[in-house]
Amino acid sequence: MRKRDRDRAERIRLAGGSKPTLRERAVSLALEKGEVRTKDLTDIGVPRCYLTRMCEEGLLMKAGYGRYRAAVPKAA
Repeated sequence: MRKRDRDRAERIRLAGGSKPTLRERAVSLALEKGEVRTKDLTDIGVPRCYLTRMCEEGLLMKAGYGRYRAAVPKAA
């Protein structure tokens, strides 16, 4: 591991962990509100192009034009 990578990992550890990713922020907002609009997600910094990808990955479900819900994980 390079020194700059070790230094970065140490800074993140000391700062209390890493920031949540855009996907994590989008899913947590959708879980919190139930249904979110595209505008709600772009307001927190999630680009619109991510929404299609997140739907394909099963993280979000499209509820209608410009409206998304968090996908409910299937029970095993």
